[in-house]
Amino acid sequence: MTAVIEYKCPNCGSGMVFDAGTGTLSCPSCGRQDQVDQIQDPLKKQALPLEDVKEYHCNSCGAVIVTDQETSATTCSFCGSAVVLSDRLSGDFAPVMVIPFTISKEAAMKAFKKWCRNGLLTPKGFMTSDRIAGMTGMYVPFWLYDLNNGIEVHGQGTRVRIYTQGDYRYTETQHFNIYRKIQLNYARLPIDASEKMNDELMDKLEPFPYDQLKAFKTPYLAGYRAEKYSYNEEQLFPRAKEKTSSYIDAYISSTVQGYSSVMYTDKQIDTTVKQADYVLLPVWMIRYSHNRTEYTFAMNGQTGKVVGKPPISKAKVTAWFAGVSALSFVGLKIVSWMMGGGFL
Repeated sequence: MTAVIEYKCPNCGSGMVFDAGTGTLSCPSCGRQDQVDQIQDPLKKQALPLEDVKEYHCNSCGAVIVTDQETSATTCSFCGSAVVLSDRLSGDFAPVMVIPFTISKEAAMKAFKKWCRNGLLTPKGFMTSDRIAGMTGMYVPFWLYDLNNGIEVHGQGTRVRIYTQGDYRYTETQHFNIYRKIQLNYARLPIDASEKMNDELMDKLEPFPYDQLKAFKTPYLAGYRAEKYSYNEEQLFPRAKEKTSSYIDAYISSTVQGYSSVMYTDKQIDTTVKQADYVLLPVWMIRYSHNRTEYTFAMNGQTGKVVGKPPISKAKVTAWFAGVSALSFVGLKIVSWMMGGGFL
């Protein structure tokens, strides 16, 4: 089995890439389009020891392909051919499913520029200048967890009633023992598995449209960069539990409505993994330069959602606060006038 997979156009011999707009494997030279589900995938789910593969060679030009150990799909730096490094997608590194890109690079560029222009407090130059330093379509490795949570909660609640009887005002406090036994399950909880990716950015890109998940085939990767996971499902399990903790707390709180106060004396949460699937999800990574500083943004390759922290204009912030203060001042003057008083 070859360690490098390329897709050559049967018509003209040019390298074919996955077209996000049409969802096909397309030839940019002659326009041929092939349906991915009709292409026989040369990748077999068999393990190839990584130590047996010392270097990769481009099938088109013979050049050595140099990548870091996490990269599983890239392009040849010499001829530009899209290549898939099959041994990094085999055996334990074989993804179960993939969500293909539906937003092309051109559409992503246009959407990002529109998003920049919507920044009310960003510097003027940031919104109008073309400062995109780089844009990379990347399949990011995720683990999708199905989690079962068995929850038992003990606590104490109070209900306070204040009433008047005759000349006296009474406060009545009732005390209750609280017990809740809850089964709370989560399906397809995503945790990014790449050491390189910023966890906060990846979390904010959610949700991905999981109804678009497809059985993994290498043609989806042609023309894009792809990473293999840095952490397995056992290593990321603690983070999965941490990610669900706030949702569990909120659900528990929703079951103890109607009390004046609640204090938990014991809370036991037993979380088990029903299933964990290794998948690749589409992300456009964008590097943007402004005033000699580079900012990193991410875009969901299916929904177009953009996340990241743009620079903030101090002048605009000052003007905004000044405007809010002025409106507040005018509002107080009007209220004071309506009440027949003055405001200094």
